[in-house]
Amino acid sequence: MTGAGWVYQLPSVNASLNALAGCFLLLGWNAIKKGRMAIHRWWMLCAFCASTLFLVSYLTYHISVPGVTKYPGTGLSRGIYFFILLTHTPLAVLIVPFSLIALWHAWHGNFKAHTKITRWLFPVWGYVSVTGVLIYLMLYVWR
Repeated sequence: MTGAGWVYQLPSVNASLNALAGCFLLLGWNAIKKGRMAIHRWWMLCAFCASTLFLVSYLTYHISVPGVTKYPGTGLSRGIYFFILLTHTPLAVLIVPFSLIALWHAWHGNFKAHTKITRWLFPVWGYVSVTGVLIYLMLYVWR
């Protein structure tokens, strides 16, 4: 691939990072349910790193590639796509500050506040990870 052609591979990278973040979230959730705090911490940091790399990759793609990627489908699939997109996008934006707040509380040992945030952050972050992969599949694979 020559020039900036690599940028067009970023949607695949983004979907992979979303999938990884989702897997790490599940592993972290499983670890904390078993009382394994050190393992939980590790998996949640992995999820945060995967999501951070996703955000950098996503922004790089959208800054580098002109225009908007349009959904090619019609009918029911179009409605499903836009429902997923319209729920995914605002929730993805909310994850950024709230994951930082959750990390801050955990870092400072304020686990009561950390748990209060993560009770709703975990399912939202999981939803965003799964729907991010679905959006990719609907745009680039299931045409």
